[in-house]
Amino acid sequence: MWSQEGDKWLYASFRFSDFSEAFAFVTRVAMLAERHQHHPTIKNTYNNVELWLSTHDAGHIVTAKDTLLAEAITKLIN
Repeated sequence: MWSQEGDKWLYASFRFSDFSEAFAFVTRVAMLAERHQHHPTIKNTYNNVELWLSTHDAGHIVTAKDTLLAEAITKLIN
């Protein structure tokens, strides 16, 4: 599900049945990100959601913060 572009990004895309389901997922991701105090880049187009994770204050690289948030996001859909 998650792929990594070098040490720059963790990336995942998710497909839902419709816009409402996709947007509800984005909302759950946003609340989870707040609890982790770590915020992804999010793109929502109709029923598709794309997420990118990197740690900005570490020079825009993938760190443990990203891995932990990716694992937590994955649990939202499993």
